[in-house]
Amino acid sequence: MKAEPSSVDKASSAGRPRDPRIDAAILRATAELLAEIGYSNLTMTAVAERAGTTKTALYRRWASKAELVHEAAFPAVPTAIQTPPGDIAADLHAMVEAARSVFTSPVVRAALPGLIADMSADADLGVRVRARFTDLFAAVRIRLQDAIARGQVRADVDAARLVDLIGGATLLALLQDPEQLTTQAWLDGTVAILCHGVIP
Repeated sequence: MKAEPSSVDKASSAGRPRDPRIDAAILRATAELLAEIGYSNLTMTAVAERAGTTKTALYRRWASKAELVHEAAFPAVPTAIQTPPGDIAADLHAMVEAARSVFTSPVVRAALPGLIADMSADADLGVRVRARFTDLFAAVRIRLQDAIARGQVRADVDAARLVDLIGGATLLALLQDPEQLTTQAWLDGTVAILCHGVIP
């Protein structure tokens, strides 16, 4: 999924088209530097030098370091759930497994602490970054609506809250017990709670 265009992107859209090769080089350089030196030490200057471009080129594309890092760490958001429709348990399993895969990648692990801090300090930045997940919420909402129509899910289940539960559980497990997060038992147990709740 593409990021919502920032004011910088909108301003530059009237000029010549962006070169996707430069975009790719910048995102690749950002990911490499995150893994090597971490979020706090990463600068737009360092990214530009690694990518073989200029800071001006970076700021034409991303309004801030945090937005650049977010796209480098989360380069694509699924526009559809890949499991065949008709089985909400399989959908939830796929969602949790995908979240685990994302959060345990070295680049995301390096980016998260700084991203969380910057988004907490800047509400507008948080809104712009979260806008990148619009397609993900839409895909989850469609699957939930289908499952509700089949009688597999309660009608009051909210897609955004489901994404919160999956992402929150994965992030907390990453912070508390990263080794457990990689096990099949964690995956199956998390999916079971999402499917069945905790009340017998």
